Amino acid sequence: MKKFLYDEKYVAWLFLAPALLGTLIFIIIPICASFYISLLDWNLINVPNFVGFQNYIEIFNEKIFGQILLNTVIYAIITTIFAVIIPLVLAVMLNEKIKCANAFKTLYFLPYITPMIVLAVVWAWIFDPNYGVFNFIFHTHIKWLYDTRFAMIALIFVSVWKNIGYNMILMLAGLQNIPDDVNEAAEIDGATGVSKFLKVTCPMLSPTILFVSLITTISSFQVFDLIFLMTQGGPENSTSVLVYYMYKNAFEFFKIGKASAIAYVLFGIILILSAIQWFSRKKWVYNE
Repeated sequence: MKKFLYDEKYVAWLFLAPALLGTLIFIIIPICASFYISLLDWNLINVPNFVGFQNYIEIFNEKIFGQILLNTVIYAIITTIFAVIIPLVLAVMLNEKIKCANAFKTLYFLPYITPMIVLAVVWAWIFDPNYGVFNFIFHTHIKWLYDTRFAMIALIFVSVWKNIGYNMILMLAGLQNIPDDVNEAAEIDGATGVSKFLKVTCPMLSPTILFVSLITTISSFQVFDLIFLMTQGGPENSTSVLVYYMYKNAFEFFKIGKASAIAYVLFGIILILSAIQWFSRKKWVYNE
């Protein structure tokens, strides 16, 4: 026992045991169980029936799945683009030590820490076609959340607005880690304004940009609460995404096996896109 306590290897495993046990119980076992469930025909009541990959075949043969997948990809790509570019620009501006910089940081960050249900209620009122503030200010008569042409645009707008603050803080932290001598050397060489931003700031900030784009892409593909609270996939499935489709199959249609299969399809998509971003980093990420 005494030898065990003084052996660093055993002590390390002892301290790691709670985390490893939690990972096994709450992550690894559920992942394996959900994959097995994806091979079943099960409605939570009857005895599960093993059907192999029939759930996956059924998903890819559904016409609605193509539309939902396209909705998800469009939402994720556009949200990621704007949720990276806008925070980057704001971070560069705030990094110049402007007046009331801390107040601006707080204002931009507040939406991120505000519960989504609160934001959804407020924005649903803002986009209301009858008495909404948006139509009143811009003198329009658009049925934002009830029109297949504009519902997704409205959701992307809200999502980008909510994530700006968090991504901006990450970008700002990356900017403040750029050594002062690098900026001074660039200025001595005559790099100012846009040229300095493109040739010095962006390359030095590229690891942070990679990180922000990765987490934003993953979170965008996993969007659910915004869709559920504001449009419930409508109108005419124009805003239905994979996670909401999975929810409906599990808790409205009680097709648990099919819902688990959708979850693994989503996992595969996210894995492929994340791998593309990760392995392409050597071409544009500084110091890779």
